[in-house]
Amino acid sequence: MAYVYTRMALRHFSVYSLGLLRYIIASAILLVLAPMLGVRRPAFKDAPKFAFAGAIGFFLYMIVFNKGSAMETAATASIILATAPVITSLMSWAFFREKLSAIQWAAIAVEFSGILTLTLWNGVLSTGRGIPWLIAAACLLGTFNLQQRKLVKIYSGLQASIFSIFFGTAMLAVFAPSAFEEARQAEPVFLYYAAVLGIFSSALAYVTWSVAIERAPGASHVSNYMFLTPFVASLLGFLIAGEIPGMGTLTGGAIILFGVFLFNFGGRYFPGKDFPEPLG
Repeated sequence: MAYVYTRMALRHFSVYSLGLLRYIIASAILLVLAPMLGVRRPAFKDAPKFAFAGAIGFFLYMIVFNKGSAMETAATASIILATAPVITSLMSWAFFREKLSAIQWAAIAVEFSGILTLTLWNGVLSTGRGIPWLIAAACLLGTFNLQQRKLVKIYSGLQASIFSIFFGTAMLAVFAPSAFEEARQAEPVFLYYAAVLGIFSSALAYVTWSVAIERAPGASHVSNYMFLTPFVASLLGFLIAGEIPGMGTLTGGAIILFGVFLFNFGGRYFPGKDFPEPLG
């Protein structure tokens, strides 16, 4: 839903104002849900860790994601962001020396070719102005995932997500004057879009995702559902916003999703290969 409603909300709100309004709504809901879910406050000494997660995963990510979404269709944005688990694994290899198999390296090459297809479909750099922003958003999400992996060794997934959102919202508050002025002037439909993003795509999404990660036998049992995101986003983009994916999106998207599939499941078809569990 975020890919579609973000594009529609940006018809009125600025990139920065929408980010703040979305997470003010999410934080208000989470303040109510946190005690009901038994979420305790983190130790004061860990505040910098949550602040870093909030800065990467919500403050910077929200700005970059909104900028990219303003320039690309919901389908394109969702396809690029579907690479986030792969980027997380690549960062784990680069910074923590976690091993990647030959199949996974091949999958990364396939995904890169898909991104080039999306960007260069109609000529050299003639399309895809938002793609660099969305790639940056995927990299920020990968960095956030690594930080969350550290936090969940100390806290629950709910605690890690909720308090990271609180810190990110506090940082986004720098845009409060313009955000509140734009909200005051907004037609009701744009306030509705912001509410949908805050309630469903932020608060409830992170709570349910965290609970699913904790209850599932392994991260891959949950992260595999990310393969549905581009399909659902494309369907909602067509039904709600009337967006019809172009051939560049369909072709490049198919290549990228094949690469993501190969990265996560390629090891099943090559028994005996050293193939680590995919990261959520």
